[in-house]
Amino acid sequence: MTALARLVLRRRRAIVFLWLALTLIGAYSANAVSKRWLEQFSIPGYSAYEANQRTLKVFGTGENAPLVVVFHSDGDVTKVSAIKGAIAAAVNQNPGSRVSSYFSTGNNAYVSKDRHTTFAELYPPGNQGFNGNVKIKQARAALKKATPPSVTSYLTGRDALQEASSGGDNNGPSVLLEAVIGGLGALVILLFVFGTVPAVLIPIGIAISSILNTFTLIYLLTYITSVSLIVQFLVALVGLGVAIDYSLLMIFRFREELANGEDTETALIETMRHAGRSVIVSGSTVAIGLLSMVILPIPVIRSIGIGGMLIPAVSVLTSITLLPALLAMLGPRINRLRVMPRRIVERQDPTTGFWHRWAMIVVRRPIPVAIVGIAIVAILLVPGLQINPAEAQLKDYPGNGDAINGRAALARAGISPGVMKPYVVLIEGAPKAAPLVADQLRMEPGVAGAVAPQAWRKRSAALVEVFPKSDSASSSSSHLISRLQHEDLPSLESRFAVPDSATPSPVQLTLGGVSPEDRDFVHAVYGKFPYVLAFVILLTFVLLMRAFRSILLPLKAVVLNLVSLGAAYGIIVFIFQWGHGSDAIWGVPATGAIISWIPLMIFAFLYGLSMDYEVFMLTRMREEYDEAGDTATAVELGLARTGKLVTSAALVLMFAFFVLSSSPGVDIKQFGIGLAAGIIFDATVIRTLLVPSLVRLFGRWNWWLPHPVARVLRVPAAPLRPAGAAAGGR
Repeated sequence: MTALARLVLRRRRAIVFLWLALTLIGAYSANAVSKRWLEQFSIPGYSAYEANQRTLKVFGTGENAPLVVVFHSDGDVTKVSAIKGAIAAAVNQNPGSRVSSYFSTGNNAYVSKDRHTTFAELYPPGNQGFNGNVKIKQARAALKKATPPSVTSYLTGRDALQEASSGGDNNGPSVLLEAVIGGLGALVILLFVFGTVPAVLIPIGIAISSILNTFTLIYLLTYITSVSLIVQFLVALVGLGVAIDYSLLMIFRFREELANGEDTETALIETMRHAGRSVIVSGSTVAIGLLSMVILPIPVIRSIGIGGMLIPAVSVLTSITLLPALLAMLGPRINRLRVMPRRIVERQDPTTGFWHRWAMIVVRRPIPVAIVGIAIVAILLVPGLQINPAEAQLKDYPGNGDAINGRAALARAGISPGVMKPYVVLIEGAPKAAPLVADQLRMEPGVAGAVAPQAWRKRSAALVEVFPKSDSASSSSSHLISRLQHEDLPSLESRFAVPDSATPSPVQLTLGGVSPEDRDFVHAVYGKFPYVLAFVILLTFVLLMRAFRSILLPLKAVVLNLVSLGAAYGIIVFIFQWGHGSDAIWGVPATGAIISWIPLMIFAFLYGLSMDYEVFMLTRMREEYDEAGDTATAVELGLARTGKLVTSAALVLMFAFFVLSSSPGVDIKQFGIGLAAGIIFDATVIRTLLVPSLVRLFGRWNWWLPHPVARVLRVPAAPLRPAGAAAGGR
């Protein structure tokens, strides 16, 4: 790092101009890549997804959730023949849709018991994209216009309810708005941290450069492999967070060296030797957390891992080249143009001030401090261990308007909520067997109805529509899906087998539909999650063992990071899954589940970001221990010098993530609150209570790295210091 620091000092202007040019290219790339995102979702090799794809190939539909058209009248709704025209008008807005209703089948499964309410299923054609391509508003307008005066009509269904819950916009917050709001929040916090214009603007500039240059690399990556649309939000969130984190660490250390009387050159070299090294280690842990996504058998998530890995890589590069070049050009002028009073923001001597007083409490009373931290963690781990990753039930989607009213009309009529996400059985080989399959499935426990529309037969395939008695995202529906897949459909298949024949049955029955595919996603992700966890833990442990020159410190870091993640899960379970405050604050009733992709993405985000704070704190403690040879002194000075840094960085990230909770979508609310709560919990309870108290309690064992291990890691060994060899005894 010293050689790099000297190179930056010699070529400071060239480095700044180079990054400026690259950042301008990045601005172009950020716009150009918007046309190249992967917007399709796939789960190759999983039965429901494959069934939906084969259905799509034969019928032109099968991937999109159906739009559900609801009709209500005061008399027998099935006698109003004009309803057929209203259904056709809605279908015409999504040409090629597959339709089922009482009027096309004559089946009472589509009619309420009092015969005042009926519904129709409209399956739009094509693949479903992240931004959606179904014309909901147009279909609703056409439906209303064609509905006869004596009938009330609604258009609901999964996509319509999602649109209603997100204020009519399925896309969520824009990347630009997200970055701007997060940047403004970071600006305010940085004003209170540094108080001078140069020190405040540099982290924002580094974040902008990191984000835009990451888009350049991702733009190039799209010519090699598909990259998910979700990566743009990763770039905005993680790019803003880690770039500002690393800038804070570097600027804190640079100002500290200047305050100690060093000249600009010496201050920069010392900053690079210590803070620069920490930045590289921290960036590596963030990259490992995101890269672990490539283990999962889902192309979209794999692309998130590959694309996401570029974010910390670019942030590290800007932080150890562009940032020190700017610091070299500014020198002591980084402390000029003060906009906040000196007494509020001036960095205090590490032997005075709040963080030193707290450090002394930890050093003198490590056991009570550790007990308090463990108690808080234990309280949050209880709900965290009960997390239920699954799609939210449609009854829990907030909002108002026609889709919500349609959902209520179905409920009032006693029609199962399962009709909004029905199962679809694909029959291949014997389309005429569809009525028999429907008759058998209709008798299954948990099935409200099963219909085999005559129009749903094409070539050698046919479809049977199955309505579960409960919401398709409920636990009882999940059990029904499992039973249909593994017991009922294989049993029906065997009926078509030729007696005494070794050849397979000529008929293949496969369960498809949106809900079985959602369940496949959960199995694909969380079935492989132990491998993701093992990958992250092993690589992080080896990396930190080399960085800290210790066996115990990286082990503690990994365990506490997992504990921190469990606590973050506990917070979102308590709020959203159990409903304590979610309705009162965010207008979302208890969901009974956390949307299936959220625990995975919280893990990918938080594992690396929270490990940043561990690295910042422990590398400083290691540095102090190497100088003083005393654990108590290392904890005291290490915590005093990094406490403000860690909490400031966490506040910046917490604000950026909390902004997401203002999004109208339920999934984004859960995601934003989980990230914001996880970050601030980690920076307070984990890093200011448990980390320093446990380091103090472990004493000399913290710093032990035996010769054989050190030789493998190619770092100097750290023999176990004899007890009582240093002041303080540890």
